Amino acid sequence: MSQRRDDRNVSANNRTRILRVLAGIVALVAASLTTASTASAAASLPCDIYGAAGTPCVAAHSTTRALYGTYNGALYQVQRASDGAKTNIGLLAAGGYANAAAQDSFCAGTTCLITEIYDQSPRHNDLTIEGPGGAGGQDTGVPADALPVTAGGHQVYGASFSGRMGYRDNSTSGVAKNGQPEGMYMITSGTHVNGACCFDYGNAETNNQDTGNGHMDALNFGTECWFQPCHGAGPWVQADLENGLFQSSAGGSQNTANTGITAPFVTALLKNNGQNFFALKDGNAQSGGLRTTYSGPEPTRAGYSPMHQEGAIVLGTGGDNSNGSIGSFFEGVMTAGLPTDAADNAVQANVVSVGYGGPTGSTGTLNPGSEISVRATTACCTGDYIRHQNDNAVISPVSSTLDKNDATWIVRRGLASSSCVSFESRNYPGDFLRHFDFQVYRQPMDGSAAFRADATFCPVAGKNGQGSSFRSYNYSGKYLRHYNNTLYIADTSGAHTWDAAGSYNDDVSWVVAQPWAP
Repeated sequence: MSQRRDDRNVSANNRTRILRVLAGIVALVAASLTTASTASAAASLPCDIYGAAGTPCVAAHSTTRALYGTYNGALYQVQRASDGAKTNIGLLAAGGYANAAAQDSFCAGTTCLITEIYDQSPRHNDLTIEGPGGAGGQDTGVPADALPVTAGGHQVYGASFSGRMGYRDNSTSGVAKNGQPEGMYMITSGTHVNGACCFDYGNAETNNQDTGNGHMDALNFGTECWFQPCHGAGPWVQADLENGLFQSSAGGSQNTANTGITAPFVTALLKNNGQNFFALKDGNAQSGGLRTTYSGPEPTRAGYSPMHQEGAIVLGTGGDNSNGSIGSFFEGVMTAGLPTDAADNAVQANVVSVGYGGPTGSTGTLNPGSEISVRATTACCTGDYIRHQNDNAVISPVSSTLDKNDATWIVRRGLASSSCVSFESRNYPGDFLRHFDFQVYRQPMDGSAAFRADATFCPVAGKNGQGSSFRSYNYSGKYLRHYNNTLYIADTSGAHTWDAAGSYNDDVSWVVAQPWAP
């Protein structure tokens, strides 16, 4: 377990006061729903809600915001590649949002990894980079800048896992063991998933090994279908109870309506009394309430009733460090005791109030943080915009809501050079325009130097006198060009069909416009 820091947690008196402030869940729901502004911290945050309901948080992890109304410590630690130095990233204000500018300043001119995610609860169950296990070798930390996102009206960073990345604490305090009840939720993304094992957050073994049925009690989110049937294509919120991802007591889904949830921001929730009951819920973290996808007995297979949790905490991998999965993490908590449905609902209301993925507050320019759409200037195609479809970057006229969302981009500081820019998808958080073999795709940022270079473009004056042209950072003679409704980086050499000289200056000139998505 990580060393404690004096400035990270509220005092004992403050923690006591938190537990006394709120009289009940009804008041909590009302407080969450009447938050004055998403740019301001809510008075009652998830761990305040669960604590007042009698199920206090024993773990509270987030790279984006405080999870207690009075928390004013560090959220996570970053280490930069240039000199190995480390620093803690804290909050803009108590109970507020991450100070992303401090990360940007510390990591300027180099890259950073997240090396530790701090527990905001009094238990100090901090997550450090996971070591080797029964099914995977030593993990690495996530790149600190791979998942820029808006929360509470502020620019912050989520944690983007690209495989062989994970965090763990095998020596915890207060986490459920041997059939004790607990609950947990995490905010993740339905747009950055795969079918590999196992993107988990929750209770795991203390030795990084598979020690048998019921020795885990963790949330899983992905498209891996362990037990048939699975309805739809996923991704699904499932319970990783070791040796199985469960959607019901039978293993496979008993709910034909549960075809998965693909929202850019997803609330995933699991609670388990450790004896004879568990429940799964999901929801859109940007709007609406929670949906119960299963509520009933523990799995009927031997070893799960009662449970045999060991009390470690894992994030991003399976209990034995199965580390092939990808995923996104913004925040998550674990509780002592089985939370009430009313508390779950109040937490969801608070999450929605955060406004994950909301407008950045800037539009129509190439300044970092600005939301834009990018219009072609070639005479044939002045109504066409850069959009993504099936991971490719293509040119198409904007009309439907889907097209408008796909044709909206957020300007970010260049992933390889702060003097250039990168373009993040508005509706696929953490995905960027990136060239590969000269064609341009929408892909999730994996932190590699190659990706950073491929996803960085340097604006210059438009070659046909209109707007801007975007020079490839690592192929300095090539520019972003549309050709036959597909996007490439191209020059006029004629080496490829898309390098044809005809209409080149028009095809590489773009007008930066107001964003199509609201």
